[in-house]
Amino acid sequence: MDREDQRRYLVVGSVILEVVTPLFQQKIEHDYTTGGFGSLQAFMNSQHVIHTLFHLRHRNSWCCKDNANCRNHVALPLVYCQWKKLYSENPGPGIHNCHCQLTANPVQLNELDISLSSLVLLNCCNLSQPEVEAVQLLRQYKNDYLSHNTTGCITQTEYNTLWPDLVTYVLRLDPTKQDDIVRIENRPLDESLCKKYFTFLLDLHQQIEEIKSTMDNVHSSIQAVSSSISRLNSSVQTTAFVMDTTVQGMGNSIQGIERSVQKTNDLLQELLHKGLTCECGRQIIIPLCNDQPRKQRKQFQLGQRIFYLHQQLNLGSLLKPDNNKMIRDVKMMDGGRLVFCLPNHHTILICNTDESETDSIHIQSEPYCITAVNNSIVAVTVFSFTEDDMSNRIEMFDINNKHKLKSMSVPEMVPYCGITVINNKLVVCCSNRLLIIDHQTGETVQTIKTDYIPGMLHASGDRIFFNDLIIERTFSNEVSKNTYTMRLKMYNSSENKVYHMALRSRSKSMTALPDGSLYVTCQDGSIHHVSNDFKHMKKVKIGNIEVLKGYSIVSYNTKQNKMVVLSNKNILSIFHE
Repeated sequence: MDREDQRRYLVVGSVILEVVTPLFQQKIEHDYTTGGFGSLQAFMNSQHVIHTLFHLRHRNSWCCKDNANCRNHVALPLVYCQWKKLYSENPGPGIHNCHCQLTANPVQLNELDISLSSLVLLNCCNLSQPEVEAVQLLRQYKNDYLSHNTTGCITQTEYNTLWPDLVTYVLRLDPTKQDDIVRIENRPLDESLCKKYFTFLLDLHQQIEEIKSTMDNVHSSIQAVSSSISRLNSSVQTTAFVMDTTVQGMGNSIQGIERSVQKTNDLLQELLHKGLTCECGRQIIIPLCNDQPRKQRKQFQLGQRIFYLHQQLNLGSLLKPDNNKMIRDVKMMDGGRLVFCLPNHHTILICNTDESETDSIHIQSEPYCITAVNNSIVAVTVFSFTEDDMSNRIEMFDINNKHKLKSMSVPEMVPYCGITVINNKLVVCCSNRLLIIDHQTGETVQTIKTDYIPGMLHASGDRIFFNDLIIERTFSNEVSKNTYTMRLKMYNSSENKVYHMALRSRSKSMTALPDGSLYVTCQDGSIHHVSNDFKHMKKVKIGNIEVLKGYSIVSYNTKQNKMVVLSNKNILSIFHE
């Protein structure tokens, strides 16, 4: 395999996954937002959209509503797994197999891949004719050069004809993507990233249909065996010749099953060798091989190396002309953008991971800690100390249009101790307690007592993690001394119980991983990996330990599968899983 051919595959695949797919998703969001819909789910539930997509999946079906606009398409571009992702059928009375029985699932924009998002764009959104052409061709390029490319390579000849057109149609949809394209074009070969993108881009539906066909043959063979056994039972009293003939028929049927099963196994092995990631494929294949329930996510071994350092950014260039601006907190949004709190300059800073498209929101107070409420809205703890305003508040902003949505006064909140989200509610720290606040109403819905001021707040699932500082004051030779004993704590909301674990060093930040385990950065520069049952802990082996020394903020984004670590020297490290 030529490394340069492989690199060209990575470059094209990166444009499709990192630029085109998010761009399609943004176009959909812009369309439904300007159309007055508050969410993607509301848009997908609208009469026009649900009716249009229904007929892209169903043939010879006529709806009880809007019958005049029913369509019978020759092709059905919406495949089963895409349809199941978007809609569920309601139980109860009504006309079966009619779109009036369907309800949109709470699917998120970033769950729509390029194939599905292009179908929604072309059939349900308002696009100009040049935009329609661009969407169609970009999807076609993905199909032509990536979806059925089992080699993971693109030759120089193919690349020379593809690349100019790819750039042209991306920039037609969004001229601001020029810098992103240039950066990706010069990307060196990253074999692990290339392998990951290969599994995302390869179209497995055709192979899956072959498996289904093979399993149909297996089923037919089993039926043949059943018929042979029935004939054998009915002819027990007949001649040996008849029995021999029947048994021979059984043998032939069993051989047919063995051949079919072997063919199925060969197909499965081929798909698994390619790195099967398609969810619809898993639903078909896994139950055939194993009756055990499929786990949603593998469990990480404590202390194992899960992440590798992908890039580092010296944020000094973003902070010019004042490189001493202190970054107090950072989060990666589900769309991949970074948001920072700069309390000394009353600013929320927003940028891409390559430092492009830098933007900022200036606020009157000092922002300390930040959390993502959804893909575009953040909640920030702020502190104001002026003659006219002395208060602690939570403020919510839309980072896309830089608009402040809400301000909620929380007088006893400690703004520098953290903010997080659990069950769509905000969690903040106060002295000796945690507050859970409904950001829709601003009301405190729950109070959780703690031993001292909780800090380094983080939530995952139904659990809230925090540390707890206990000050033990001792006197020796008439000199007082404070001893700081650090404990990591977990509040389990389903059990209404607090668990704790002793740490070897004072914790600075923490974040949950996809399997429910926890990464905790400590003052001594180490990261500790805490098991999801909160019983075990092990030090993590990370190559570039320098990025963790001192005051380090760590945050993992489950949608991006990336972890960001910010040092007190304004060095941001981005780790890929």
